Amino acid sequence: MSLINVENLTFAYDGSYDCIFENVSFRIDTDWKLGFIGRNGRGKTTFLKLLMGCYEYRGKISSSVNFEYFPFDIQNPEDITLDIAENICPAVEQWELIKELNFLNMDAEVLYRPFCTLSNGERTKVMLAMLFLKENSFLLIDEPTNHLDSEGRKTVSRYLDRKKGFILVSHDRTVLDSCVDHILSVNRTDIVIEKGNYSSWEHNKNLRDNFEISQNKKLKREIQTLEEAASRASAWSDKTEKGKYGKQRSGLKADRGFVGHKAAKMMSRSKAMEKRQLAAAEEKSKLLKNIETADSLKIPCLKFHASRLVTVENVSVSYGGKSVCSGISFTVEKGERILLSGANGCGKSGILKLICAERIPHTGRIVINGQLKISYVQQDFSGISGDLSDYAAERRIDESLFKAILRKLGFSREQFSKRIENFSGGQKKKVLIAASLCTPAHLYVWDEPLNFMDINSRLQIEELIKEFSPTMIFAEHDMAFQKEIATKTVEFG
Repeated sequence: MSLINVENLTFAYDGSYDCIFENVSFRIDTDWKLGFIGRNGRGKTTFLKLLMGCYEYRGKISSSVNFEYFPFDIQNPEDITLDIAENICPAVEQWELIKELNFLNMDAEVLYRPFCTLSNGERTKVMLAMLFLKENSFLLIDEPTNHLDSEGRKTVSRYLDRKKGFILVSHDRTVLDSCVDHILSVNRTDIVIEKGNYSSWEHNKNLRDNFEISQNKKLKREIQTLEEAASRASAWSDKTEKGKYGKQRSGLKADRGFVGHKAAKMMSRSKAMEKRQLAAAEEKSKLLKNIETADSLKIPCLKFHASRLVTVENVSVSYGGKSVCSGISFTVEKGERILLSGANGCGKSGILKLICAERIPHTGRIVINGQLKISYVQQDFSGISGDLSDYAAERRIDESLFKAILRKLGFSREQFSKRIENFSGGQKKKVLIAASLCTPAHLYVWDEPLNFMDINSRLQIEELIKEFSPTMIFAEHDMAFQKEIATKTVEFG
């Protein structure tokens, strides 16, 4: 066991006036299994890169372990996977690597294939196995679940639960609950480490937030009461002070000493109330700083005249002459939220694209009413580029509404001046979601909408769908989202 010490860490990107981290200090035990959470753009990947020494910063980071970053670049992906593994961890015996792969439910045959022929999920598992075999290493695992299906996420979660000594950036609540023992959260104003998994952190966060909201209301009432009392006392003091030079009703002169004493006493009381008021205001100013506000979103659902929107009959999809799914049949009825469930590569995206009228080699029949309006979120965002105004204009969506939705999804105004290709993965996905929410439709077709998206935004999307109950067909591997949203599931073999 050793410690990673972060002292007074300050960092901002060149040309930026805003610090991503400012005078941040904390300690991490190298035996911890640390879940790293925070909204997109808060600097989670940046912090991992700082640990790796990729950027210059002010402050101090000290540790006796070697940091290893996932995912890492493979220089020659055409090489045999075993040769790549031997180059990355030369001291490791082949049987040790096979044993690790066994824990990840992988056959040893992948080691004898060119790395470029491995699926994204296979590459994730192989790279994790390689890194965990390196001696004296502390792993920085950056969003490993983005390319994993539901079963793959369960496998990797079980694997990570066997290990220790890592930071895991993930937005999948189920994954975080199953394999971490501490949470490192990047909040609005600070970074906090707490013992436990995501659910325990969320529970404690809600308790803190509710206490602060209650305390804020209490102090607000107290300040108002003190303001009114101080104002009355000050007014009475002024009136009494003026009155000591006049005459009483009896015609006798007022006892100036006595009246002056009473006025001074009231003024002293007024000053004391002002002090209490300032103290309450100062205490109030410390509250609510880390409460994540999430404005409500809307879906512009259109009503369709028929109860059945789509019929899929005995459809088979193929790519390059190879069948990826066959005999798929289901219907989409008004108000249903249908989950397409299955392993990566089983044809879910193909079916969604066919429903959206994309030309893909297939057999079978898909019946869609000609008047049906569809809003589509594609899985891949690698092709989107340019600035947000041009993006909105190209898609003929209302720019003001588009940017307002992005603001509600956590975008800062500064983000609007950047080019989309410089956004994080989560921010790019939010661009696609926001565009879809600007499009009135009878049917919403979303292909893995939550990939790369932070937990707060996932919860926003969940609440949105439950409130407006749109007719949807979607593919998504986040198990918590599946459970909350799907009203019907179509299993792909």
